[in-house]
Amino acid sequence: MTRISFVLGLGLALAAAGACGSAGAPTTLLPTPPVGAQAPLQMGAAQLKAYLPLLKNKRVGLVVNQTSRLGSTYLVDTLKALHVNLTAIFAPEHGFRGEAADGATITDGRDARTGVPVRSVYGKTKKPTPEMLADVDVLVFDIQDVGTRFYTFISTLHYVMEAAAEQGKTVVVLDRPNPNGMLVDGPVLEAKYRSFVGLDPLPICHGLTVGELAQMLNGEKWLAGGRQCALKVIPMAGGYTHATPYPLPVRPSPNLPTARAVALYPSVCLFEGTNVSVGRGTDRPFEVIGGPTQPATRPYQFTPRPNAGSPTPPLNGQLCYGLDLHQPAAQEPAQAFTLKYLLDFYQQSTDKAHFFSKYFEELAGTDSLRAQVLAGRSEASIRASWEPKLGQFKARRRKYLLYPER
Repeated sequence: MTRISFVLGLGLALAAAGACGSAGAPTTLLPTPPVGAQAPLQMGAAQLKAYLPLLKNKRVGLVVNQTSRLGSTYLVDTLKALHVNLTAIFAPEHGFRGEAADGATITDGRDARTGVPVRSVYGKTKKPTPEMLADVDVLVFDIQDVGTRFYTFISTLHYVMEAAAEQGKTVVVLDRPNPNGMLVDGPVLEAKYRSFVGLDPLPICHGLTVGELAQMLNGEKWLAGGRQCALKVIPMAGGYTHATPYPLPVRPSPNLPTARAVALYPSVCLFEGTNVSVGRGTDRPFEVIGGPTQPATRPYQFTPRPNAGSPTPPLNGQLCYGLDLHQPAAQEPAQAFTLKYLLDFYQQSTDKAHFFSKYFEELAGTDSLRAQVLAGRSEASIRASWEPKLGQFKARRRKYLLYPER
């Protein structure tokens, strides 16, 4: 029997036997199944026994994309085969199948394979409206995150939970690993820089899985009006810790195609608020950085060109001088958040007056980082300035952890 046949067979039996849970208390954590130390890591989506009863006789909306899979099968296809009543798919940035470029408008439609209506929650409407949820009782969120405040899937999670709280819906979060889960670092977002690339007072690297973050959104009452939604988190099984290496089986977005890009993303994404390219329009996005106002003596050169992931890349057609970060340097940790590239590129820029854009503050979450770079402060000095608020966040974060740090 194939793995997927086994999963479907088990799911059908559970669906027939199970009954739906109550949407009573604002937050309910389903217990993690007992696991052996050597058990293979299993996603929340694979814990069918835990969540199929929650969907029985309910109208179910899925907040999913190309990462929402059980093995090689899309979650929507699995649940459809299990006769779950799927009434809507809510598509985040990059769309349901994850093929749209960064920032591209996602339109409504219908999934060709299942016939389920697809409703965009990226573009003009980022928060599901009452009309969009009229035929939904339960919202299932299953999307791979990469552990940074400015990766927009967690903003979608925030708005989905907020809409559910306002409209009396239940949210079920199927948990997945955070590939940068060992990192809790960076400045904490200031409220005046709240945007879709940062809705909540998180540091750049929050060190939470989506399930843990959902609990924190509810527990800290960060949803509008201090509301809490009826929340069920389905943890992973198999001995996950925040230090567990997890090479993503599916790229989480078009411009994060490799494990190295995911590891560099927290540090390199800050360049999106500068006149330096992060490699969009190349075959190594977020693994190369450079710009035309950097010294021609830089050891690496590239020219961004339109491609599927970046139809109109920044600095399109311009020769960029910079660095190739594809190969980690000797003694470099596998995952780290660093300002060394930002400080170096500002110091070496031949056009410091135009180095930063207004978008930088939204990514950094504060106006102090730009000021500190302009003042020539060291990385150690800058880090010391954000440590008090970061320490407060770490203390609050501990209350919501489902898995050990190591």
